[in-house]
Amino acid sequence: MKRRLNGALAIATASALALAGAAVAPAAVAAPVPAGQTGHGHPAVDRVLNSVRANAAFRAMQEHFSVDDGSGLYLEQVPAEADDRPYAFEWPFSQAHIAIADLANQPLTGHRYDDDLATAAAAQEHYWDADGGTTGLPGYASYPVGAYGDGGDYFYDDNEWVGLLDVQRYLTDGDEAALARAEEIFALVVSGWDTDPTHPNPGGVFWTQAPWSSDRNTVSNMPGAQLGLRLHQITGEQSYLDWALKMYDWTNENLQRPDGLYSDHVDLAGVIEPTVWSYNQGVPVGVNVLLSQVTGERRYLDEAKRIAEAAYRYYVTEGRLDDQPAFFNSIFFKNLLLLESETGGSTYRTAMQDYADRVWAEQRDRSTGLFVFEGEHTQLLEQAAMTQIYAVLAWSPRQWRDLY
Repeated sequence: MKRRLNGALAIATASALALAGAAVAPAAVAAPVPAGQTGHGHPAVDRVLNSVRANAAFRAMQEHFSVDDGSGLYLEQVPAEADDRPYAFEWPFSQAHIAIADLANQPLTGHRYDDDLATAAAAQEHYWDADGGTTGLPGYASYPVGAYGDGGDYFYDDNEWVGLLDVQRYLTDGDEAALARAEEIFALVVSGWDTDPTHPNPGGVFWTQAPWSSDRNTVSNMPGAQLGLRLHQITGEQSYLDWALKMYDWTNENLQRPDGLYSDHVDLAGVIEPTVWSYNQGVPVGVNVLLSQVTGERRYLDEAKRIAEAAYRYYVTEGRLDDQPAFFNSIFFKNLLLLESETGGSTYRTAMQDYADRVWAEQRDRSTGLFVFEGEHTQLLEQAAMTQIYAVLAWSPRQWRDLY
């Protein structure tokens, strides 16, 4: 059983349990709240409202995306198209799994999701390919294997998200099996390191084992560094720290811009793809926070703050945040909360709450409870991301130190 927090807010308990435990009808929680007016300055009010919204987003995900065949798997999008595959790919499924884990970590109502989390954890293993990929090590394939599919290429970032979920499960629940799987995943990530010194920008973890890409990405290296740092914190093993620093240093040398932000990837011709995605800024913030904790060196925390300030200016002050996919913003904001767990303050939590309020008011279909960002479809990634955002905003701030 997960550790219970002693600091549960008594003022919120009764209403949160009553509302978040029910299958909330869309109209019951759909009244739009103006951005910035959910009770900022009154965290108990925000946390209760976020818990209710997280529950409603989750119930809609379960109603519309769950495949009713006993697998615990989900659809990729709704409404489904005729040529869609029967199940979602690994990356969307992993984000749904993480959303349920975030729900289960809510201090007031989390226990209500324990059974759902167990189902998701079992379904996650439908993607596990024990036979191994091109480097000979097992990992999560991009599509289910065995009875539910024919597998697919390995993506290192897909595996890293599950590894980070696993260390969060260990930190919050003491789950030894999750820790063991996180260590297996890290071994896979290390096997993806570019060892050819003749390559332009030699080094770095490749994005995928697929033969059609040889890119080395911020998102295949910085989450790998974050996973290594968490494993070092838990186990004390030096090799995890050594590899985390290699991934961190390579990414900074090859993909970080002078303003602190990160480009997407570099290919084997040495061409840098300059797109600045929000999740590629959030994860380096979290990596620097963990490095400051591990080494005791202030320079890493200063760098975390520099990147966060640059990203806040780029996305929030300059108005680019809503142009980013919700599933990138969820990762972005979680890492900013990890920073605020170390530095205090509420700038980034407030920005996250404002974003959450705006999406609830403007992108949520009240008749279905689904978030629709473009066209008529809702992606599992989008629904899961918003569930994560509301769930984590319902956490106690002391819990943020366990994020990614």
